[in-house]
Amino acid sequence: MAYTVFQHDPSFGPRAGLEGPFHYPSGAVLYYDPQAGEYYDPRTDFYVSNEDVAVLKQQIIDRLTQNA
Repeated sequence: MAYTVFQHDPSFGPRAGLEGPFHYPSGAVLYYDPQAGEYYDPRTDFYVSNEDVAVLKQQIIDRLTQNA
């Protein structure tokens, strides 16, 4: 069985008031803002749409099912 190893970027550490960081196979790193109820991208300083987050999460599922 093959495993996908995600590279952790040390520049993305914990941030006050946010959950994460969450690293995705595409290289995206997001934080969840529980007050806003949205994911935040520190690289762009914008919140990410729910549709875009769903695509990123699907990438994880796809990788896992390919390696199963």
